[in-house]
Amino acid sequence: MAIVTRLVAKFNSAYASKPVLTMMVTNAVLAGIADTVAQTLTAVRRRQTARNLGHGKTDFISIEIQDLDRKTTTQVSEISTGRSLPPSFDFERMTRFMAFGFILAPVQFKWFQFLSKAFPSHPKTHATITTFKRVALDQLVMAPAGKCQTFNRDPPPQIRNTHPQTGLACFFTFMTIAEGGGRRAVARKFQEVYLPALKANYILWPAVQMLNLGIIPIQFQLPFVSTIGIAWTAYLSLTNSSDES
Repeated sequence: MAIVTRLVAKFNSAYASKPVLTMMVTNAVLAGIADTVAQTLTAVRRRQTARNLGHGKTDFISIEIQDLDRKTTTQVSEISTGRSLPPSFDFERMTRFMAFGFILAPVQFKWFQFLSKAFPSHPKTHATITTFKRVALDQLVMAPAGKCQTFNRDPPPQIRNTHPQTGLACFFTFMTIAEGGGRRAVARKFQEVYLPALKANYILWPAVQMLNLGIIPIQFQLPFVSTIGIAWTAYLSLTNSSDES
């Protein structure tokens, strides 16, 4: 608890002096953590798939290997082992995620400030009604247009990371272009994964935003959704990678 208290104090101090920059750095770090989790889950999933596909072939391979010389045995073993290895960690992808989170943070931060000013707390208005208005506008405007996410080129198919509460359309477009895709790649991504991702968004994020926009102080709202977004990103990462298989 002492460490958490110290981190919160440092965060508040940095926020007081440079709020936007603090949000940008915090968002970038959390985006990097989210993508690391997503890549790890994808690697574990691929390893398990490779094991399942190879199940039942071990006996045959072991018999055949006995008839080979040492050199050939080594080669076969290397090939066999290589097929079950998970992909190496993609630092370039993680960097893209962190860059996106860094660039996106000012937009998200200003958006939360706008919601607070557009629907201020008022003694004559019930707090739940005010929060509901904020969440409704957020989900109608920001979620479909700006919930930005990144795409994974690694199979198997899955929606990859999306940056929480910043527009799915923005995320899919940015990540596809950043990975070298053109207009056709963007259109294909929208056709195949946009609606499933948007549906998943509406299952999770309205409830998260009711808590975030109704209770969480303004300086912690963006870090809060980014932290929840680690699990969201893991789901999207798996979904996006499935699209590539």
